[in-house]
Amino acid sequence: MLVELARNGDPRAVARLITLVESGDELLPQVAAALAPHTGQAQVIGLTGSPGVGKSTTTNELVRALRARDHRVGVLAVDPSSPFTGGAILGDRVRMQDHATDPGVYIRSMSSRGHLGGLAAATPQAVRVLEGAGCDVVLVETVGVGQAEVEVASLADTTLVLLAPGMGDAIQAVKAGILEIADVFVVNKADRDGADSTVRDINGMIALGERGPGEWRPRVVRAVAARGEGIDDLVTAVEKHRGWLVEHGELRRRREARAAAEVEAIALGTLRNRIGSLRAGTSLAALAARVADGGLDPYAAADELLDQLGRSAG
Repeated sequence: MLVELARNGDPRAVARLITLVESGDELLPQVAAALAPHTGQAQVIGLTGSPGVGKSTTTNELVRALRARDHRVGVLAVDPSSPFTGGAILGDRVRMQDHATDPGVYIRSMSSRGHLGGLAAATPQAVRVLEGAGCDVVLVETVGVGQAEVEVASLADTTLVLLAPGMGDAIQAVKAGILEIADVFVVNKADRDGADSTVRDINGMIALGERGPGEWRPRVVRAVAARGEGIDDLVTAVEKHRGWLVEHGELRRRREARAAAEVEAIALGTLRNRIGSLRAGTSLAALAARVADGGLDPYAAADELLDQLGRSAG
């Protein structure tokens, strides 16, 4: 029933479905089964970059541009959570109030809940909810934690990496990590001094990369998102990348890789729950005691634990 309501554009149904995903509700397998026939069609665009580069403002303007093209848009904005209380401000949606009354836009803030990589553990399944709810485009805005925030590349069809003048020098532009995942670079706040230098450094980094014939060369787009400048150029670059993905079969490959990662994550989660049930008993404690005493090495103990899991599953 919730899926049907979500398909008909009921935002409360979408909210309840995502809440089920975030809480790991026991109904989640049924929800996933109901959503499955309606997924796999939306374009998923990831936005990442360091704090202060304008991710939320750029996301807001992208929504505006996509709505002008009559696309139904979903937004998942991931906010960092406190390591002490587990709470999160969930403030990114505050910057997107322009679209709060638009029935063609659904915006959801999510707490990372300590998950590393810039996303929340529930983000992939939340993307499926928005796909199932009929969104043509899903924008995923990451936490903004720095150069190790690369998980979004395994979730998105197209990854946008935002940069801003004054955030670093030429050395910053050639560091491994987040800059290697970009399909499109966005030099935001391009009205500031140093924008030309930033664009030059990024183009220099791109030129150093090895590419075979026909491989995608990341685009570099200048923007001043706060004034809506450069957003049409950004949408054009995203559309060109999508065309390349389809033409070269890369879209299918990326989506199969994404599905494989989802299945693996769910399987590992189930395995952790089973290990947790063993932790509540005496098996793990007994193995740990033998390892601590030097009577058993940790690899052998892990093998024995897995054997016990296999027997309990059988």
